[in-house]
Amino acid sequence: MTNLHEEMVQLGDRAVQAARELSSLTTRKKNAILEAMAQQLDVRRGEVQRENAKDLQAGREAGLSAALLDRLELTEARIDSMIKGLRDVAVLKDPVGAKITRWMRPNGLEILKVRVPIGVIAIIYESRPNVTADATALCFKTSNAVILRGGREAMHSNRIIAEILQTGGEKKGLPPDSIQLVQTTDREAVRELVQLVGRVDLAIPRGGEGLIQAVTEMARVPVIKHYKGICHTFIDAEADLDMAIAIAVNAKCQRPGVCNAMETLLVHQDIAPAVLPPLAERMREQGVELRGDEATRALIADAKPATEEDWHEEYLDLILAIRVVPDVDAAIEHINTYGSQHSDAIVSNNANHQKRFTQRVDSSTVYINASTRFTDGAEFGMGAEIGISTDKLHARGPMGLEELTTYKYVISGEGQIRE
Repeated sequence: MTNLHEEMVQLGDRAVQAARELSSLTTRKKNAILEAMAQQLDVRRGEVQRENAKDLQAGREAGLSAALLDRLELTEARIDSMIKGLRDVAVLKDPVGAKITRWMRPNGLEILKVRVPIGVIAIIYESRPNVTADATALCFKTSNAVILRGGREAMHSNRIIAEILQTGGEKKGLPPDSIQLVQTTDREAVRELVQLVGRVDLAIPRGGEGLIQAVTEMARVPVIKHYKGICHTFIDAEADLDMAIAIAVNAKCQRPGVCNAMETLLVHQDIAPAVLPPLAERMREQGVELRGDEATRALIADAKPATEEDWHEEYLDLILAIRVVPDVDAAIEHINTYGSQHSDAIVSNNANHQKRFTQRVDSSTVYINASTRFTDGAEFGMGAEIGISTDKLHARGPMGLEELTTYKYVISGEGQIRE
């Protein structure tokens, strides 16, 4: 344990030094380094595939499911996507150094509020080795040093990708230790990492609820997280029926296994007889299992009874819970009680109901007449994201480059002293 602690402290110290050097890199320099990383990854893709094959073989021997093996595999197309991701980040606007606001004081002091890097960011993730490249690109573009801790099932893949990015970037001036991968699979390393106060400035866990919960409970450094994506769509009495059905089907079925997919549908009692039977038919066509309260089951004969647990459930599957509610306030109350502060939508042509919903639903993203499936950094025009935060500090919703920065005040004077 002592050796592991010392190892992680040394890793943190190296990251701090790298972060200090990164803070002074120009945007042009950073973009050239990202291009060098992309080129090196392309040149050495054969090594990536060989190391990935080792992880896949070990995964098969360990009995990983087909879904987990799919997440783990790095096909030619997925390597192409990682390379493209590095280049895409290079063309994004660099937030570091941007002037947020400026004002003058009566005594002549000029005060600037400017964006600066956070410092050292630890990314703790599972399964998908492409996160190694994606997270590195975003952290580096914002001049943050990154410490990566992937899952043991992807260790060979993560190790070679991190090494390629660091050595490729160094050809164009990337400071040493800007990208570090925790080399041990010992789970205690995560505990040590997220307790490196003074060395790690922020931890971002990416994975299942169990991982995020464990990191949050162990951490002594700030953590940005989202536990669940229990997303809702509320169909108001004054909704366009065709629009409501199209939005609900998309929110549930377009990609059910992701965090911004709808898990619970709420329907105003006045419109339920008109909307639920045709909606149920569309859902059946997509293979969706329906579960509902008593009022729902009176209108959808094959719906299974919904239990209290269903309102709390993130299915990540073709299962939908439905509840009929008396009014918009009841819908808001349900969402604020059972939701996960991720993404929630109202379908309504009533401006007052729209306003009430958006003001009172306490979620990171709230939609009017649109699918919750748009909660994504690329869909928001951010270009890329490190994840989606359901926290309230310091970032909320899709986290792009700006959310990987903080700010400082720069005050300029001409000899002013305080009386």
